[in-house]
Amino acid sequence: MKKFLIVMSNCMLLGLFFANFRFVKAQGLSQQPTIAIPTVTGTPKGVTATVLLNQDESINVRSGPGRFFNKVGVLLPGQEAPVRGRSAGGDWVMIDYPGAPNNVGWIYAPLVQISPGELPIVEPPSTPTPIMTQTINPTLAAQFISTPNPTRLPTYTPSNPLVIPTYEDVSRTSVLGGIPMGLVILIIGGIGGLLAIFSVIRNR
Repeated sequence: MKKFLIVMSNCMLLGLFFANFRFVKAQGLSQQPTIAIPTVTGTPKGVTATVLLNQDESINVRSGPGRFFNKVGVLLPGQEAPVRGRSAGGDWVMIDYPGAPNNVGWIYAPLVQISPGELPIVEPPSTPTPIMTQTINPTLAAQFISTPNPTRLPTYTPSNPLVIPTYEDVSRTSVLGGIPMGLVILIIGGIGGLLAIFSVIRNR
């Protein structure tokens, strides 16, 4: 009988222990706060520009769409940057570039690979004006400017007058006081003929 009571008391103690354990466990589970786990949703990456790997050197990032704008930084081959827009002609694209004015910069489009997507046309900034205008130092310029000394031109000396030779017409010259040469020849020929006739008659 005594052993039976001891066994019964042990069973009751075990029953109370398990009952209390379940109550504490249930209470602990009911008091645990509920934690809301946020749901991570992916956002679109947007249009990006990646510098071509075949570039030997870095490309320039400028303050506007043109080589006459100031250089604000560089992008290395393979570097990627988000694209905000493009120029009207599409030759230049505007990217996010921290540290530049308004945290934006412009790069030359043929030097990068642009991912598919729509790009708005962005109005370019005003053309920069040079800070100072280059002027020529007059003292320095005077060293390279030589003033020629004026030389006196030679005085004009008139040349001698041109003498035109005159030729006398021989055909009109006369011999023996105005008798033409032709008439003299005819007279001599006539006399010679008369002498010839006279000598023939005499020989007969």
